[in-house]
Amino acid sequence: MSEDKRVDPVWMTSDMLKAYANPLRRQMIALFARRDHLRAADVAAELGIAPNSASFHLRVLADAGLIEEAPEHARDRRDRVWVGRKLALNLGGPESPVPDEALGSVMIRSLAEDHQDMMRRVVEWTPEYVAGRASGVHAAFVQRVVRLTTDEFSALLERIDEVITEAVDAHDQDDPDGRAWQMDLLAADDAI
Repeated sequence: MSEDKRVDPVWMTSDMLKAYANPLRRQMIALFARRDHLRAADVAAELGIAPNSASFHLRVLADAGLIEEAPEHARDRRDRVWVGRKLALNLGGPESPVPDEALGSVMIRSLAEDHQDMMRRVVEWTPEYVAGRASGVHAAFVQRVVRLTTDEFSALLERIDEVITEAVDAHDQDDPDGRAWQMDLLAADDAI
């Protein structure tokens, strides 16, 4: 029987909000989602920034609890290697209000900007694909309207998370055809 690998939700702290509000650090977090472990030099090369800048931002992410050191991947004692923490981050809600409303608003706007950038890329790519000029699937856009209670909707989100976790766990990390897929699930009811 397989071990349950679901990640319990974590309410974001002010330090997490401050760290996540920076666009470069959001890029770093996305990079950790695509790679098992990274050094500052890896991050610098991938993002085109100075290694000392990468080191600074990595320390901010670590201090906020969003990444952690992985000494098991180090070549020697001086080698600092980092891994992303597997967290299901929650911004806030009635049961646990956001610790800093201004930072919470910045975070929501930042996530929306990232989502809009992804949607822009999908919209630019899709005409090439549907016209047959681009091969291979590089994006998907699915839109559904469903009538559910709040409890049913919460259960649906939980099941979607379980399916994603199962797919990630089943993936062979050494498969050269593996690609990083950004998935934004956006939902709103008819009350807003």
